[in-house]
Amino acid sequence: MGSGSLLEPVNWQSFGESLCAGVDEVGRGCLAGPVYAAAVILPPNFELPELTDSKLLTPPVRSRLAVAIKSQAVAWAIESASIEEIEKINILHASLLAMKRAVEALNPKARLALIDGNRPVTGLLVSQKTIVKGDLRCLPISAASVLAKVARDELMNDYNRLYPGFGFDENKGYGTPIHRQAIEALGPTPIHRRLFSGVKEFLHVQYAANRNSERTQGAELS
Repeated sequence: MGSGSLLEPVNWQSFGESLCAGVDEVGRGCLAGPVYAAAVILPPNFELPELTDSKLLTPPVRSRLAVAIKSQAVAWAIESASIEEIEKINILHASLLAMKRAVEALNPKARLALIDGNRPVTGLLVSQKTIVKGDLRCLPISAASVLAKVARDELMNDYNRLYPGFGFDENKGYGTPIHRQAIEALGPTPIHRRLFSGVKEFLHVQYAANRNSERTQGAELS
């Protein structure tokens, strides 16, 4: 396969299956938060001109497209794998687990799953096809990438209010310099991935909120 073919659009309707789901994950490379995945079955002749890889879209555009996708899709589902599952089975397998859950949650069920990337989803009971750079090249996968991204971003915005100081509303859990500096200064929160480089080095630093709580309790007892 030539390198140029990796950027050519994939005609998902050419696979001859009407219940064809695009599947993608988000949050695999983060230092904090769960990994999310979405699966989307689009109707024949679906068109949404702005739709592409969610990473190339601004937050307002992603949010607007997510509404349109949900309203037009034959079926869609968003699932996740927890921080505990990430630590237990590793981030790759947790990502695949979230994808599997998303496909299994569809109603009606998909008969073919188009998986972003080059790794098939273990244990999936429907036929599947992996597509490298599928979030850029294949509309159902692009749609899944948008839904997963919007849902996870909303969660990280909530976490930003719960755990201020890490910039979760901006970095969404990715290891930006500000985020890494905050981990070193404040200590990892309960939503940080404790086995990841950039987090595990600072497990000895007690999260600041816990330190403040202990000081308050100590003052109340004295």
